[in-house]
Amino acid sequence: MAAAAAQHRAFFKMREGRRMGCRGGHFMDCDVLVIGAGLAGLVAASEAAALGRKVIVLDQEGEQNLGGQAFWSLGGLFFVDSPEQRRMGIRDTRELAWQDWMGSSQFDRPEDHWPRLWAEAYLDFAAGEKRRWLHSLGMRWFPVVGWAERGGGLAHGHGNSVPRFHVTWGTGPAVLEPFIRLTREAESRGLVRFRFRHRVDELMTSNGRVTGARGALLKEDPVRRGERSSRDVAGDFEISAGAVVVTSGGIGGNHDLVRRNWPRKRLGQPPATMVSGVPHHVDGRMLEIASRARGSVINSDRMWHYTEGLRNFDPIWPDHGIRILPGPSSFWCDADGNRFSAPAMPGFDTLGTLQAIRDSGHDYSWFILTRAIIKKEFALSGSEQNPDLTGKNISLLLKRLGKNPPAPVQAFMDRGEDFIVRDRLEDLVPAMNALTGENRLSLDHLRQQIEARDREISNPFSKDAQVTAIRGARAYRGDRLLRTAKPHRLLDPKAGPLIAVRLHILTRKTLGGLQTDLSGQVLEQSGEPVPGLYAAGEVAGFGGGGMHGYNALEGTFLGGCIFSGRMAGRGAAGV
Repeated sequence: MAAAAAQHRAFFKMREGRRMGCRGGHFMDCDVLVIGAGLAGLVAASEAAALGRKVIVLDQEGEQNLGGQAFWSLGGLFFVDSPEQRRMGIRDTRELAWQDWMGSSQFDRPEDHWPRLWAEAYLDFAAGEKRRWLHSLGMRWFPVVGWAERGGGLAHGHGNSVPRFHVTWGTGPAVLEPFIRLTREAESRGLVRFRFRHRVDELMTSNGRVTGARGALLKEDPVRRGERSSRDVAGDFEISAGAVVVTSGGIGGNHDLVRRNWPRKRLGQPPATMVSGVPHHVDGRMLEIASRARGSVINSDRMWHYTEGLRNFDPIWPDHGIRILPGPSSFWCDADGNRFSAPAMPGFDTLGTLQAIRDSGHDYSWFILTRAIIKKEFALSGSEQNPDLTGKNISLLLKRLGKNPPAPVQAFMDRGEDFIVRDRLEDLVPAMNALTGENRLSLDHLRQQIEARDREISNPFSKDAQVTAIRGARAYRGDRLLRTAKPHRLLDPKAGPLIAVRLHILTRKTLGGLQTDLSGQVLEQSGEPVPGLYAAGEVAGFGGGGMHGYNALEGTFLGGCIFSGRMAGRGAAGV
């Protein structure tokens, strides 16, 4: 009887081994193990499953976090020469996009070999099949193309020469939807299995090959999406695989790790205080774990943090920050009231402005603007802050053209700790000093600078770079319609009341990461592949260990997750 039972078990183990595959005489739990159930992981899993591979997807968070931080995004995607651009009168080419990318990336290191190749491949994708493919999966885009990250002023330098930021109709959840659908359909066919609350602590290796992962089973925790979950351990696990794809995201939720990797030579000392644009589980653990398996981490000092962060009055995760997506008109000054000079202007050069803030010696800065500006120019980043776009609600969307600020912006004006509203500058400046408790701002100093700026508005000529930029923005009808207020004096009572906004540095994206070739295979420091190990998404610097170089053109983070996830999923599947 015992012998028969043993034969029975051996038969089913053999059949499972044939179904799931085997390597070196060892049966595997799956063909492809994906670590991280965010956007890049879902794309990689769907691609491998489409090729008939058996896939297991692990994530340390619960099922309520399926899709990861992409869920919270505005859903911006970078396309080149799209129908939306052409309808808005935008002339874009692959050559112009490459000029902008190279001027922004500023690749200057020997290890930028693979990142540069990834950048070329990604631009071919963005100018080629990307939109057609995503459209075939059901994605649609808002017809007005946004002009993000306009750069520092030179044609061959950083920034987008033309608008390229395409907001997905339905925002981040709509970007995720096709890939959640594809993986769930594959799950119903037995090709994909999800394993949530599985925290990977080690990559298993055999004879120099990565063969799976082991770690801790975390106790179930019914927190809401994005909330801090427990790390209580209920057991352990071990999963073997033909190939492992790491898609665990970046480091933005781990401020200690951000500070440890901060580029001090370029941006000075790291801030003592920051707000988080990503949930706490974006912790960077897998970078170290993959490096112990001989994976090469490069460009760890390249990162992308925003300078227009607000403290969320209704936080979901620790230190929860929301980013303002500003139009070009707000007066921007440091904590001492000194106006920033170009290219540190709203919406132009993110890291240039971050450097200016750090050079000031403070962790925060100020916008001063009018109700006329905030009504037209302020948007808040994220799916939850844009219920009209996320809910595909046209009637709600049309209210953006009304007389009042959008409801999420008004909520921050009413409840956010960083907003001050007063009728006169004489009342605004004392309130700004009271908010910080530092008494740094001088009424006379601010008035002198604002009045000088206002004098430049009185005729169509100006030497002020920001005033010129405002007029340039209004030459694009998308900005004139939705994103740029009519030029006016900040101290004009008819445009009031005056509004001051304290801006925090907000952590967001990791631009470096695991070095990969164009198949997504992780490389050692020597440049040799690590057999069985692949990576995609933010943990791989969105491709190659940092395809953006030093700067991003925006709309390229979600797109980078999709493209690198696609390549790594196919690579891990043996294609």
